[in-house]
Amino acid sequence: LRMLQVKLIITGDDFGYCPRRNQGIVECFLAGAISNVSLLVNGSAAADAAKLARRYNIPIGLHANLSEGSPVCEVLKTNSSLLNQDGFFHGKMGFRTALSKGLLNMSEVKQELKAQVELFHELTGHLPPHMDGHQHVHVLPEVRHVFAEVLEEYGIKYTRVPIEPGLHNCDWIPPSLMDFYLGVEEDSFNTVDVFTKHGIRWPDIYIGLSTMGKNMSVSSIWSAIDSAILEVTARAGSPGGTVTIELMVHPGYPSVPPVGGCGQGPDDFSQSWERLHELQTLIKPELQSHYTSRNIQLCSFKDL
Repeated sequence: LRMLQVKLIITGDDFGYCPRRNQGIVECFLAGAISNVSLLVNGSAAADAAKLARRYNIPIGLHANLSEGSPVCEVLKTNSSLLNQDGFFHGKMGFRTALSKGLLNMSEVKQELKAQVELFHELTGHLPPHMDGHQHVHVLPEVRHVFAEVLEEYGIKYTRVPIEPGLHNCDWIPPSLMDFYLGVEEDSFNTVDVFTKHGIRWPDIYIGLSTMGKNMSVSSIWSAIDSAILEVTARAGSPGGTVTIELMVHPGYPSVPPVGGCGQGPDDFSQSWERLHELQTLIKPELQSHYTSRNIQLCSFKDL
């Protein structure tokens, strides 16, 4: 593995979700434990997150959200196919159900995605260098086409395609969650051609499903990275060159309701100890020394 140069983007998702999430993400960045963040523009602390990113020079992209909380597009806040009877987005699984029943208007999806890009620009002063989907909505059928069009229109070059090598061997993931992950993987395989056609790029390898929350440990990150590198070298057939990896993480201090969320207050995962566990794991010095010994360079999308 010596000849191979690895560029690792460690992205802290859900920046802007709440002040305690922001605090944890900034601490991780300053400790050299993450190298990139993804902003929820409808998060209750989004404006604050954008200020922090500017202050600490944190590379920031857009975490497009169609599933949790409220839309940012004024027109869609009152009457749209994206909302449930309570006037909020349909939720992680609810969105998928509504989509499969043909209940979602794709022109409204496009309208909301564009509104989120515009708000991101307003908050940060620049367009996002990368844009991915909260709860992986961006790789879903139909949505993937609209998402790709929006990226192409704004000249946003990079996204995330959540296909994780070795996912099938992770026997610690409970069956219900594994079913969800395998669904995300299948949707991702079906998205590759769409994104390619629109000239959108993504890192060679994605990891993060197998290392989420309580499953994160120094060794789980090591082995995810190592199996990713092995997969790429096997694919390429030669050990030379550069490989890019994105590791998706969710560090932060647990949310304390009612503060936080995207309009409905914080969800269970956000209030759990698992966020803090990720934070504490990511800042461990033995992770940093592993990167150095493996010739792994932390970077962001704008460094690719």
